[in-house]
Amino acid sequence: MDKLFFSEEHIMLVNMVADFARSEIEPIARELDHESRFPKDIINKMGDLGLMGIPVPEKYGGAGMDTVAYAAAIMELAKVDASVAITVAAHTSLGTMPIVISGSEKQKKEYVPKLASGKMLGAFGLTEPDAGSDAGATKTTAEKNGDFYIVNGGKIFITNAGVSGIFSFTTQIIENGENKGIGAFVVPTDIDGLTIGPPEKKMGWKASDTRQLFFENMSVPEANMIAEPAEGFKTFLKTLTGGRISVAALAVGTAEIAYEKALRYSKERSAFGKKIHQFQPVSFKLANMATQIEAAKLLTFHAAWKKDQGLDIAKEAAMAKLFASEVAMKTQLMLFKFTVAMDM
Repeated sequence: MDKLFFSEEHIMLVNMVADFARSEIEPIARELDHESRFPKDIINKMGDLGLMGIPVPEKYGGAGMDTVAYAAAIMELAKVDASVAITVAAHTSLGTMPIVISGSEKQKKEYVPKLASGKMLGAFGLTEPDAGSDAGATKTTAEKNGDFYIVNGGKIFITNAGVSGIFSFTTQIIENGENKGIGAFVVPTDIDGLTIGPPEKKMGWKASDTRQLFFENMSVPEANMIAEPAEGFKTFLKTLTGGRISVAALAVGTAEIAYEKALRYSKERSAFGKKIHQFQPVSFKLANMATQIEAAKLLTFHAAWKKDQGLDIAKEAAMAKLFASEVAMKTQLMLFKFTVAMDM
C-alpha cells in the first residue's frame, strides 16, 4: 500500500498526524465525547501544523499536497477520534473546497488563507429535509433584489455550523419570478437573517458540532455568489464527489482501529484453554474483516489517486464511500460482539 500510493512525503505526513493524534487527541477523546465538547484547542494546534488545509494550493495558504495525502491524514485522525476527523473533513472538503473550485480570485484571497490556516472554520449548507443526496431537490430560495439576493429557507445536519466563521450554501436562484437553477453563495456566520440552531444531540461523534441553519430574509450581496446558476449544480456535485473520498477515509480509519482492538482482545481472552483467536469461527471473522478493510482502503486511495490525475472519479468516490462505510459498521459490530458479549 505504501509503495503503491505513498511517497516519502506522504509517509512523513502520516507519521506526523499519527503521532499528533496519539499524543494530543487520544488522552482527551473520551472526555470530549462524554461532554459533547468541541475540541477547539486541538483544532487550533492542527491549524498551526498545516493540517486544516492539506489539499489547498500553497498560493492560498494551504499545504499544497494531494488528495492521497489528505485521505491518509483523515484515516489517521479517525483511528483516534472520528469527531475530530469529521470536523477536519467537513471543513476542508465542504467548507473550503467550494471556494477553491468556483470562487472568484477576490473570494479565494479573502477567505481561503484563513480557512487553510485553521484561523477560521468553514461549513457547507446543502442538506435539507427533502434534499441531500438528491441535491437538485433544494428548496431554499435566493430572490434577486438589486445588487442583493434575499434568501429564505434552511439547512439541516450541518457539520461545523456553530463553530465556523463562514459557510457556503446552495439555493434556487430566482430572478424576475423565474427560477434560474441552483447557485451557491458564501457568507459570514454573523450575517443578519441567519439563525444557527442549538447543537444536535447525537448517538456518536458527539464532539463534532452539528446544527440547523435558518434563513429569514437574509440579504446576501451579489458579490458573494460563488457559483452562477449554470455552474452551481456542477460546483456542489464536484464538492460532494471530493467529500466522499474523505468520508471513505474516515470510515477506513474507524474500521482499522476497531479491527486492531478486536484482534488484540482475541489474543488476550481465553476460553476452554485457548485464546479465542485460535478458534476457527473467530479467526475466520477476523480474516474476513481484515480483507474487507484492505479492499476499502484500496478503493479509497484509488479514488484519491485518480482525482489527483485530474480524472473523473464520480463512480470511484461513490464506491469507496459506500463500501468503506459498510465495512466500518461491520467491523465495529464485530468488536462489539467480541467484547460486550464477553463481559468486557
